[in-house]
Amino acid sequence: MPEETMSVDVRSESQASEGLLVQEDVYLTSGVHIGTQQKSADMKPFIFKVRNDGLYVLNIKRTDERIRVAARFLARFEPRMLLAVSARQYGQKPVKVFAKHTGVSELAGRFVPGSLTNPGIDGFFEPDALLVTDPAADVQALHEAVNIGIPVVGLCDANNETRNVDLVIPTNNKGRRALAVIYWLLTREMLRARGQLEREEEYKLTIEDFEATL
Repeated sequence: MPEETMSVDVRSESQASEGLLVQEDVYLTSGVHIGTQQKSADMKPFIFKVRNDGLYVLNIKRTDERIRVAARFLARFEPRMLLAVSARQYGQKPVKVFAKHTGVSELAGRFVPGSLTNPGIDGFFEPDALLVTDPAADVQALHEAVNIGIPVVGLCDANNETRNVDLVIPTNNKGRRALAVIYWLLTREMLRARGQLEREEEYKLTIEDFEATL
């Protein structure tokens, strides 16, 4: 499902929103914008520049826009019919906290092949949409989502291939603090989109609540 065909119009987001969801320093100090030393052609539109040390820097304005879009898109589904996955160690706690507070289903850790495609195995599940922490690390879940035809939202770093991801959230998807920030914001914005959070001060969760321990 190409992005331009999704029911949420990603192209109008930069015009629809002024300012960022958080102060810019929150993104910068957490390393959300720090990509890898490799870039894929797919991620070129989300890259701001390349540093002298060869690391690609992601455009945090695009990250911010896509968090808004993804949250509104995911909020349309029945929570338990959404599945969030993370094979990456630093993504597992954020996914679990995100799932706890939004009511979505989660699979943090090893993804058992056939979990979405083989009704004969324990833990078989038929979600309506999938959220992956890293399309490369979560490749088995991604492929099964494609096979059953459900939309995929993906946290994508500079080096990720995105041809099977319907909605890209450009971000450092390997850093402990960066992943905590992204899932902290996704949780808040999903609750807002559902009308479960009317005022920002009602949101008591902190970035630290999502951050994996060393």
